[in-house]
Amino acid sequence: MMSSFVPGLELSRNFYAQVVRPMVAEVPHSAALIGAGSEVLAFDTERSTDHDWGPRVVLFVAPETAGELRASVTAGLPATFGGYPTAFGAGHGVEVAGASAWLEERLGFDPLGEFGALDWLATPWQRLAEVTRGEVFHDGLHVLEPARSALRWYPEDLWRYVLACQWIRLAQQEAFPGRCGEVGDDLGSAVLTAGLVRDLMRLTLLMRRRYPPYGKWLGSAFARLPGTAEIGQALSGALAADGWRERQRHLGYAYERVAQMHNRLGLSRPLETTTRGFYQRPFEVIDGGRFADALSEAVADPWVRALPPVGSVDQFADSTDLLTCPGRCRAVTRAVLEGR
Repeated sequence: MMSSFVPGLELSRNFYAQVVRPMVAEVPHSAALIGAGSEVLAFDTERSTDHDWGPRVVLFVAPETAGELRASVTAGLPATFGGYPTAFGAGHGVEVAGASAWLEERLGFDPLGEFGALDWLATPWQRLAEVTRGEVFHDGLHVLEPARSALRWYPEDLWRYVLACQWIRLAQQEAFPGRCGEVGDDLGSAVLTAGLVRDLMRLTLLMRRRYPPYGKWLGSAFARLPGTAEIGQALSGALAADGWRERQRHLGYAYERVAQMHNRLGLSRPLETTTRGFYQRPFEVIDGGRFADALSEAVADPWVRALPPVGSVDQFADSTDLLTCPGRCRAVTRAVLEGR
């Protein structure tokens, strides 16, 4: 049987055009599908429809009109649209808010105003993706496109800094799968290999100017990157390998391809891209510290150059309860950066 599933982005686009826009035609507004939800990143499938999924629109209006408009929209919504209920979760699929308040609630700051390095580094990649992906259906208030444009990608020096910190993560662990395997700890070697694979996937996404999504969608996002099939095969091979030497062989291939990508970016002086031995031990590494140093040397902003080598909040924290709370992210990031 053919599936009747309609991707959430398409469903919501039609929902806005056919239902929501006629209801608010006389009210200055902007409308989009952004924020939480797999459909915003175009990763939804029929499985997604079992909870918190349906025709959705985030409707931005002047703050003083939000309350009244919210009530009228609620009263006027049909029970279903496109075969899906318009009410799900704790309410319905039309969120009404002021733009600045909504953005600050999602990010911890308002990108329509002035913002700086702390705002960038304290904001999880998932949240940045949620605001810059999805689709704007209408921007009558002229707020969504400027906000999304401002957040599209890191300023170049901060990009260098975040990439450098990701290379540091690799440098700190890259010799350990072999060391664990050498002493008979194959499980430890496999666990460390999985961590390096995750860091390489994130590094590749960052090189391609893509905010890495949270764990559920990391592999899907990586697989959609053009030109990375060979790296993906090598990483899969490392995870499936039997023994540390085979893991090292697959990881080495991936390291060298990612190193070549680094040189093509032109963000630092070019570097040798082949793996090398780790001291006198039989472990092959790329020596990620070389790439971190070269990127750091190319940073022009003295404030960024002086930052501790910890990176953005995703690079030094791995708690869902932290990364889903902008206030906690900002407090922890400020403490980490100011503790330099």
